Amino acid sequence: MSFGKGNKDGKHYWLTPPNLYEQLRIEFDFDYDPCPFPKPDDYDGLRAEWGESNYVNPPFGSYIDKIDGKKKGATAWARKCIKEFKKGKRVVMVYPIDKWVLMLLDAGAKVKNLKDIRWLATEDMTEGQGTGRHIACFILEPENFKKKSSKSLKTLYDEQNLEKINIQQCLF
Repeated sequence: MSFGKGNKDGKHYWLTPPNLYEQLRIEFDFDYDPCPFPKPDDYDGLRAEWGESNYVNPPFGSYIDKIDGKKKGATAWARKCIKEFKKGKRVVMVYPIDKWVLMLLDAGAKVKNLKDIRWLATEDMTEGQGTGRHIACFILEPENFKKKSSKSLKTLYDEQNLEKINIQQCLF
């Protein structure tokens, strides 16, 4: 389901195709949908108590909450999913993400959260402000890979006396 401006065709709500939902329902035995359609006027899936096995197809965008006036989107739904999971409930959430992420995960990538990185400027190696978003580190490592070094990137820069990097050397 989606809220907000919707697509160019003017459609704002997107429901799970029945055949996909049925496949997931058989596998996970859902007893609750915190994102029902049609949504009752006074219902809020982020504030409701969920069932034991939940199918979550949240808005594919963000909206302004009518009660607290705050913007709600995927992060709010993920937090609620985690909260319900920690209560011992099953949560199956569907949400669009970039294909390249799924490609890496399908290939066996492990993911590490690097938090908000303060990247270094190529011109003078000064630290930036950060992106305001967490950075995912995808690791594809063969089982027989022999670890050669556990040095940090900064240590490697220092050892090689790389105070400045010429951006031309980094371009393909």
